[in-house]
Amino acid sequence: MLRVRFAPSPTGFLHVGSARTFIFNWLYARHNGGTMVLRLDDTDVERNSDASVTSIFEGLRWLGLGWDEEYKQSERLGLHRQVAEAIFARGMAYRDFTPAHAGESDKSAQGAWLFNPGMRELSREESDRRAASGETFALRFRVPRGDGRVLRFVDAVYGEQTKLADEVEDFALLRSDGMPTYHLASCADDADLRISHIIRGQDHLSNTYKHLLIFEAAGAEAPTFAHLPLLVAPDGTKLSKRRHGPVVSVTTYRDAGFLPEAFVNFLCLLGWSPKNDRDFLTMAELTETFTLEGVNRANAVVNFKEEDPFDPKAVWLNAEHIRALSVEELAGRLMPFLQEAGLAASVEKLAQVTPLIRERIKFLKDASAAADFFFVEQLPPYDSLDLIPQKGDAAQARAILTEASAVLGTAAFDHTALEAALREAAGRMGLKAGPMFQPIRVAVCGRKNAPPLFETMEVLGREVCLERIAQAIASLK
Repeated sequence: MLRVRFAPSPTGFLHVGSARTFIFNWLYARHNGGTMVLRLDDTDVERNSDASVTSIFEGLRWLGLGWDEEYKQSERLGLHRQVAEAIFARGMAYRDFTPAHAGESDKSAQGAWLFNPGMRELSREESDRRAASGETFALRFRVPRGDGRVLRFVDAVYGEQTKLADEVEDFALLRSDGMPTYHLASCADDADLRISHIIRGQDHLSNTYKHLLIFEAAGAEAPTFAHLPLLVAPDGTKLSKRRHGPVVSVTTYRDAGFLPEAFVNFLCLLGWSPKNDRDFLTMAELTETFTLEGVNRANAVVNFKEEDPFDPKAVWLNAEHIRALSVEELAGRLMPFLQEAGLAASVEKLAQVTPLIRERIKFLKDASAAADFFFVEQLPPYDSLDLIPQKGDAAQARAILTEASAVLGTAAFDHTALEAALREAAGRMGLKAGPMFQPIRVAVCGRKNAPPLFETMEVLGREVCLERIAQAIASLK
């Protein structure tokens, strides 16, 4: 059976690149009827943190995709050591007692190196004696040398890859404290969990040669590898929190009011091209159309600016997904953001307001600014000059509001009747719609730019509209 895994290391927040890797694994599994495994690679105890674990799980749960099985590497250390010992017993690893190397994963103090002759050629008897005496050591893989062996694999994205074994260093399997390295733990778990396809970032491409050697030494069949192009900033540098700030964290998008399905849609378009050449895709469409053949080799650029942290395509997709939601679904998504802004919105009232603001918001968080006047008893202060129509004066604004108050006192309070009554009043006053409606809009909404006036007044109700217009008239006096 097809089995894929997402294996984050809890040493930081959930990076957007990691989120895309998770999504591509999930889509590949669902498209092919396979199993999605989540494995927390938490063997780097010095860098792990509970905050990172929390951030990763919060981000993944917000995406709303889920997974089928869950593991923690720290609970599987016995397996890792067992695999390392088996490789050592076959003579395919050796103990490195060199203090400068002890605890190092891949490099010596002098920089990159291929192997340590003094330790590699140490007899088994001498190695056992020194280990028994209590000397610390790192366990290193004995990479084949001198026979011209070529390591090769076919990557599902980048095609055939080759490298001389002589160019691969004797990498560590166990550190001097007995903890497994990333290479050992990852391969041991992949083999034990029967992972059939490893889909991960292109920055792991060079690691694959070491992993092929571990799978072979452990007597396990190597999975199929597929490496994904990197996500880069507009200047071509790899996305990182240090260089680019919170825009690279998944929770930044969540907190700004992105819909998870819109965010997934956006990430999928970074490094993958659907055959239908469409940008707006639902989760069902993404699942149906996703293939590894559609993954590009070129790095994908996330276009953002210092003053505008979100890629314009991400913003556009979010607005499109917002408009695609039903009123009931969108209202439910908006409610937490209104509550966070301190607005007391009832479910019934929000259901009335949502259709009026749906076309006006790009993020869920925009709802509080677009609709706050629906949910407050008293409008925030506004400039009374905004009540005066262009080329008009305060006297004209008072006259318009006074006439509007009289009309609203008797008209049927639905948007169709209100529009007809106020347009008739404008005709009586010899005014066009613009000058007539501006003072009314500012009076009832507290701003010039607001949702459709007559539908807004219907939702606010007669009493609120009359009270706000009375306050506006008073401000003009």
